[in-house]
Amino acid sequence: MPTYAVGDLHGCFSAFRRLLRAVQFQPGRDQLLQVGDLVNRGPHSPQVARWMMKHESSVSVVLGNHDIHLLAVRDGFAQARKCDAGILRLLNEPDADDICEWIRRRPLLLRVSENDLMVHAGLLPQWTPDFAESLAAECAAVISGDQWKTMGAKLYGDAPAEWSPDLPPLLRFRVAVNAFTRLRACAPDGAMIFPFAGKPGEIPKGGVPWFDAPERKSRNCRVIFGHWSALGFIHKPNLLALDTGCFWGGPLTAVRLEDGEIFSVPGEAR
Repeated sequence: MPTYAVGDLHGCFSAFRRLLRAVQFQPGRDQLLQVGDLVNRGPHSPQVARWMMKHESSVSVVLGNHDIHLLAVRDGFAQARKCDAGILRLLNEPDADDICEWIRRRPLLLRVSENDLMVHAGLLPQWTPDFAESLAAECAAVISGDQWKTMGAKLYGDAPAEWSPDLPPLLRFRVAVNAFTRLRACAPDGAMIFPFAGKPGEIPKGGVPWFDAPERKSRNCRVIFGHWSALGFIHKPNLLALDTGCFWGGPLTAVRLEDGEIFSVPGEAR
């Protein structure tokens, strides 16, 4: 049963279909792991979501920041931006609520195996794999449950940027979701650096990629993630970065976890 980990899709359904053909994906036999950001920037967010829903038994998806933004726009917690045409297109579909509710029930972190975690953006250096898994489940329960109506309305914000076990519930939720879905770089003390979306060499002075933070407690576990298109593809024993900028003119990339074989197809024509 091959397992394929796939990078950010952003509504790029044509590229996704090319990738499925390239790996000869067979639902029911194979498994697909997707690092989040199913929707928004590309032209076919509803089609991507419907395919995932149809093949749910063969698919595992974690929430990305654009997926959460879709929920926030639908529920009136955030305004659609100029770059959110894909979200507005999806919300105008007759099955928009079914799609949103399916997305709302996705996890923030997936324990793929004892030594493999999948998350959209990253993990704070203070978090062990076991703690990150527990915290992600706690936050996913808020997003999928009745608390979303109050907590979701106050999710947006860059502060606080540092994790503390003593944070009150709302700020605990915000910091954790920001890390799982938005993290790219952090200060040596583990504080998240926002806003930042550039290349590693452009991180503000003193900052490092989250995975290079000193004494990161998840170093002994391979983290599979996306989100950081400017970082590009990285394939190391304890790191698998899969956002290769499909929407931005780069390829769409997948890795077969059993043997590490890499598959890449052209992204969306822009």
